[in-house]
Amino acid sequence: MTIIKQLDSLVAASVSPYHCIMAASKQLSDAGFHELPLSATWKLIKGESYYINVFDSSLIAFSIGEELTDSPSLRLAASHTDWPCLKVKPYPEVTSLDYGKLNIEVYGGPLLNTWFDRPLSMAGKVSVKGSSLMEPKTIFVDFARPVLTVPSVAIHMNRNANEGVPINAQVDMLPLITRITDELSRKDFFLEALAKEAGVEKTDILDYEIYIYNWESGSLLGLQEEFYSAPRLDNITSVHACLNGIVESTCKEGIHAVILYDNEEIGNHTKQGASSAITERVLEKIYLSLGYSRETFINGLLGGFLLSMDVAHAIHPNHMEKCDIKNQIMMGDGVAIKLAASQSYATDATSTGVIEGICRAKDIPYRKFSNRSDIRGGSTLGSISSTLLTMRTVDVGVPILAMHSAREVMSASDQEALVKLTIAFFQA
Repeated sequence: MTIIKQLDSLVAASVSPYHCIMAASKQLSDAGFHELPLSATWKLIKGESYYINVFDSSLIAFSIGEELTDSPSLRLAASHTDWPCLKVKPYPEVTSLDYGKLNIEVYGGPLLNTWFDRPLSMAGKVSVKGSSLMEPKTIFVDFARPVLTVPSVAIHMNRNANEGVPINAQVDMLPLITRITDELSRKDFFLEALAKEAGVEKTDILDYEIYIYNWESGSLLGLQEEFYSAPRLDNITSVHACLNGIVESTCKEGIHAVILYDNEEIGNHTKQGASSAITERVLEKIYLSLGYSRETFINGLLGGFLLSMDVAHAIHPNHMEKCDIKNQIMMGDGVAIKLAASQSYATDATSTGVIEGICRAKDIPYRKFSNRSDIRGGSTLGSISSTLLTMRTVDVGVPILAMHSAREVMSASDQEALVKLTIAFFQA
């Protein structure tokens, strides 16, 4: 299977952060990784590989070298599993005459206008009554078919539509889900549909986290099929590279790990986000389980290296003025190494030199990228993680257009470059 077909398969599966983790877990399990419970005592074996499901929407996978030294080196790669979208609120049933709509809230910073008039579906998890009050049962659901749409107002009724009209998330973004009939409860039409999808009684449902996603499939485009258009490229591209990097590389003398965080798009400040202590605590458990002291673990952190991966802004063919006058990158140029004086990208000359040296040695195409000095760019999990882990860090990613759109576009060849870099990073 080609790299872009692998990516397409992962994009299709990752209809929520939970489903992304399920797909990642399957790939790791198929590759011989053993699952570990997060809150239990571990008995780790040299030469083996493991993964941990972190609260359903994040994951840490690691490989232990067969020939560990007294002070094993530590190499990490990280990305995030979430993407800007719409999320269903509690008590979401809203009616307009006999139209049934859903009350939603905006998750992250999506380009809202790109969500209009598309076939949309829903996925996430449902919490239901379990055998213990402290341990409710979790059911993962995916409607896996178009059940929603956010209809535009016709231009005949909104003559200024092409001049840039403000979008009110509470008014304009409520998706249409049904025409209410005698068979559908006006009060509980969403809850009844969710219960049916989960295979439970609606009275058993305690809570849910349901994301609305673009149901459309990814596709190659361009005269030479050089581009790939799909939902959720930010940041499933990097998840894919992380997984391939840890699976395809060999760990001999150190400890290699990948971290797939949730909640990057809303600031990382959660128990499963990059600003939590979860990574440091898991890494410490690894060192202690292998018989090392805490001092050895701290030395591993201070001497470690983190490859933080998230998408970059490709120069826009219709708005070249939006990019820096020199530090630009086109789709097809390879991996973007992202630099910022503000440290919104956690990169310095020494760490950049490491990645640049790997790219040159392995003939991996790359370019350095910086935002315009008068335009504030985005940030990544790298700057947050490096602050907590206190290790050298580089921010890299594939350049894309239409970032945070319901459908983004990239170069197929750039994903090959990112995967090649991640494997080479673990092997260097």
